[in-house]
Parts: sequence; structure tokens; C-alpha cells
Amino acid sequence: MGDFAGQARRQSLKKMAGLVAAAGAVSGLLPRLASARTAPPEFSYKCGIALAASHPTTMGLQAACAAILRESQGRLSIEVFPNSQLGSDTDMISQVRSGAIDFVSTAGLIWGTLVPAASISGVGFAFPHYEAVWSAMDGDLGAHIRAAFAKVNLFPQTKIWDHGFRHVTSSNRQIKTPQDLAGFKVRVPLSPALTSLFKAFGASPAGLNMSEVYTALQTKIVDGQENPLTILETQKLYEVQKYCSLTSHVWDGFWLVSNLRSWNALPEDLRKLASGIFDAHALRQRQAIAALNVRLAEELKVKGVTFNRPDLAPFRQVLKNVGFYSEWQKKFGNEAWAKLEKYSGALV
Repeated sequence: MGDFAGQARRQSLKKMAGLVAAAGAVSGLLPRLASARTAPPEFSYKCGIALAASHPTTMGLQAACAAILRESQGRLSIEVFPNSQLGSDTDMISQVRSGAIDFVSTAGLIWGTLVPAASISGVGFAFPHYEAVWSAMDGDLGAHIRAAFAKVNLFPQTKIWDHGFRHVTSSNRQIKTPQDLAGFKVRVPLSPALTSLFKAFGASPAGLNMSEVYTALQTKIVDGQENPLTILETQKLYEVQKYCSLTSHVWDGFWLVSNLRSWNALPEDLRKLASGIFDAHALRQRQAIAALNVRLAEELKVKGVTFNRPDLAPFRQVLKNVGFYSEWQKKFGNEAWAKLEKYSGALV
């Protein structure tokens, strides 16, 4: 019995010694793990966007950046600043060019002031449906636009995010025919393409940044504006607009663009990781926008917005008659225009 008891005690002591040693190893490891978790990122970048924090694009960008931080094990941190916190769209474009911020996400129509090719997707009444849009933007036309960004030392991600087909809203009229736009004071973004489009119909377009839109509508500086339904909802424009005409006059998307020096400063593995995650979330965002658009019209009706769906053929005919398409073909050039018409069909 004595030998058995002694053997049991020795085994017990060995187990205890093993547990103590393991505990010591873990305790030695814990400071290193904690240090790894609390170590600052190798790269800390900023991303600006004018849209509200509740907009699907902003939420998608935030989710993508959270995934990048997680998958890079804390090496790359990209903080998203929504709702024009870093300045207006035009301010942020200047900042990303200078390197003051690292990323900015904004519409192709707005990028068009710096990268003219980026606004070609916003040619009036060019795309009949989403199938044509995604074929173009994930195909030759999108590749042509991305190449144009490189010429001004900017780097766009491959997949464009959906901003949607734009519709005209108003406080005082429904837009049923091209003639209804005559004299109409309409807010447009700072975009030559959209300004030209509404002037072709005899409207009076006023270029304003997004942060100024609600007040301009509320104080009747302008009668209306044009945007996708998501903006009508997230910016609460339904509070100051009574009518929405489903004109689908332009489709636009948000390019996520980085300062080329900031982007090239990242090691290749981080660039590959970030691009893969951004593009995957862009595709998810497209699906989210599609689902949201299905229900938004009904929700906005409940909030007091009256909808109508005009016949679009007369609008296209006016643009042909006044030479709108011919003029923009000359501005974009035959190569870019041919890539557009590959997906839109003949416009001129």
C-alpha cells in the first residue's frame, strides 16, 4: 500500500508540476498576445464619403474596412468618415490628390470634374436597365474609366458601388413630359454632364454639394433635385419634396479611389487583401441596393411622396434633337463613346 500511495503522490506531483509549467507558459504568452492586440496598425488610413452613415454604401464601406482590419490582423486600419465630415465631395477629391486623406468614395459624375471619362456612365438616358449597367461597368467601359484615374495619380478599386438610377423630385410639380422641366430650378451635383443634361430641357440647374441640398430645398432656393431613392430616404429629402418622377435619367455609381502614393506604400499582400475585400463588399452592396429599391417607393409613399412614371422616349428624342449626344460624343472621344454604345445601344 505504501509503495502504491507513494507512486500516486509522485504522479499527482508531476501533474501539478505540468499544470504550473503550462500556466507559466500561458502567463508568459499573455503579455505578448495583449501587446499584439494593442499594437498600433502598421498603416492607418482615412476614407471620406459625403453620404450619411445610414446609407448602404457607407455601411458597406465600414463593414469592408472592419474586415480588412480583422483579416490583416490589425496591420491595416481604414477609418470611414461619413456625412461630409472631412469636407464636401470637391474638398475630399482635392485632399485625396494631395495625400491629406487616403481614400474617398464619390460618384462618377462628380469625379468627372477631374477625370472626365468617369462621368460617361452619366450620359442622359443611356442605360435602359441594370443588366446593361453592370455589363458596362464590369467590362470594357469600366476598364477605360479606371485607366483614366491612373493618369492623375489615383488608384480606383475594380468594382464600382451602386448609387442607382437618378429620379427628379419637386416641391411644386410632377415631371411628366420634357416640357415640364422648362424653367425648373433643380439642384444637381457639381457635374458638367448633369448641368448640360438639364439645360438641354430648358431647366435651371444649380450646382450644390450634398451638405447644402436639404436647406436649399427647404428655403426654396431650388424647386427640386435629382437623386436615387436611397438619397431621398437617407437625407430625409422627403420632408421637403412632395413629388417624385421616376425618370431614371441617369445611372451613377461610387468609385472608391485612393491616393496612389498611399496605395503603393502598402505591401503587396495588404493591397491584394484590401482590394479583394472591397470588391466583395461592393457586390454585396449592389444586392442590398436592389433589395432596398424594391421597398423604398412604398415607404416613401407612406411618408407623403407622390410618384409618377413618365414615358422616357420623348426625353431621349429631345436630347437627340438638340445635339446633346453629339456634343458629348465629341467631348468623350470616339473610343470612349464606342465603349458606351456597346452596352447602351446607339445614342447618336
